[in-house]
Amino acid sequence: MWLGLLAPVLLVGSGLLLADHLTPPATGAPSHALPVEDAGTTLDREVAPLVRREQGRTGVLLLSDGLDAFAARATSARKAGRSLDLQYYIWNDDLTGGLLARELYAAAERGVRVRLLLDDLNTRGLDPKWVALDAHPGIEIRLYNPFRNREGVWRLVEMVQRVFSINHRMHNKAWIADGRLAIVGGRNIGEEYFAADPDVNFRDLDLLLFGPAVEQASSIFDRFWNSDAVVPIAALHASTGRELQRAVEGLEREARSERAVPYLQRVVTSRGVIGYHARSLEPFWTARIGVLSDPPRKTSTNRDQWLLPALLSMLRNARESVQLTSPYFVPGEAGTEGLLGLVARGVEVGIATNSLAANDVPAVHSGYMKYREPLLRGGVDLYELRAEATHEGAGLIGSRGASLHTKALVVDDRSGFVGSFNFDPRSANLNTEMGVLFDDPALAAALRREYERLTAPAQSYRVYLAEDGGLRWHDGVATPPRELDSEPGASPWLRAATRVLGWLPLESQL
Repeated sequence: MWLGLLAPVLLVGSGLLLADHLTPPATGAPSHALPVEDAGTTLDREVAPLVRREQGRTGVLLLSDGLDAFAARATSARKAGRSLDLQYYIWNDDLTGGLLARELYAAAERGVRVRLLLDDLNTRGLDPKWVALDAHPGIEIRLYNPFRNREGVWRLVEMVQRVFSINHRMHNKAWIADGRLAIVGGRNIGEEYFAADPDVNFRDLDLLLFGPAVEQASSIFDRFWNSDAVVPIAALHASTGRELQRAVEGLEREARSERAVPYLQRVVTSRGVIGYHARSLEPFWTARIGVLSDPPRKTSTNRDQWLLPALLSMLRNARESVQLTSPYFVPGEAGTEGLLGLVARGVEVGIATNSLAANDVPAVHSGYMKYREPLLRGGVDLYELRAEATHEGAGLIGSRGASLHTKALVVDDRSGFVGSFNFDPRSANLNTEMGVLFDDPALAAALRREYERLTAPAQSYRVYLAEDGGLRWHDGVATPPRELDSEPGASPWLRAATRVLGWLPLESQL
């Protein structure tokens, strides 16, 4: 027993002493975003005249529909003629992940330089496909904070040994084509983000940018790409042209599969695609916009360089209203106090988050639960997204039905934020995050409409305190409307398990 207890302690201790030697070295050659041209590529010819006409303002399109979000990425990859710089926390090996990987390969075959940066926590088991694509001379794949041991028990041992360093992940999401347009927001790459999963649909939001703000996104990408926290996947694995050929053949088969064909037909008929071809899309144009990010080595830099201070400043300056949308909402005591302080000053504060049944990470819900009553007593409006199906039969890490994944903030119907930042301790202190901050009434109004759509009775329950002090969920869809006194849609087992999780000292990791 003592040996069993001592082994993890020795592993973690050796990890602290030998951290620099245990982490794979960053051996990648530096590279940077390629300069844009006036008419060098199709995207140059489409975007440059618009940007010149708007005299330095950035164009913004909201991508709230999953089909539109997929189409924007696939279309920009097809039209790219110079570069694709992509940065993601998750890239699933599923239908949409395969379809977009196929677009990357096709772009590289045309001579486009493809740089793909992935967080390594979610690449387990995917090395063969990524290593194969990395063998293409036009594609380079790098991993953020990677495991030296790629599979099996030694990967688990490394996770224990490097528990403190491996806990810091890159949560950024960015898709940059030809340095001309950038898609920044909350979506990872996977079926649930692009309306392709029949069981799970994440309600998410990206901003498509074209204009000066794209250069900021490119600079952030370069900063990460050339960071000593990033390692080329080729340094961890060897590959051959034969493996590349097999991977490409697999992607082609998947693109012709029974699932892919009807999905791509849905994409072609989406409102965004139709509007794009009809030239009827109307972007917002603003000069008061910027793309910000945490530094790659977040915890070893001054907090003034983090994204969090900019968001806190926006909140503290609120005078009239705040609408906050966060799928994983764990405000902590300081955050709760700050929100209640806003209400005390006369600011209307509303929060949209997941119900327990809609939350794909119930452990996070366990950290959120204890802050509901103080927030409601202090006058905060609280809404929880409805799930389309119950959690019956689901485990602690999975959900079925609708799930909120949008991370957004609107202040005083004027300024706002859309990005990867969850209002929880993990986003604040552990993971790197990025997003778009703006000061523009028209864009803020559009973002507020998204909030109002999410908090409407058809989408969410309104949570309130009953006269007896207990929590209630108002179901405005039922006929007649009804009041629920327990977590709606969640099984007794899930409610009990989540409450037990809430007793554990996990909040700093949520």
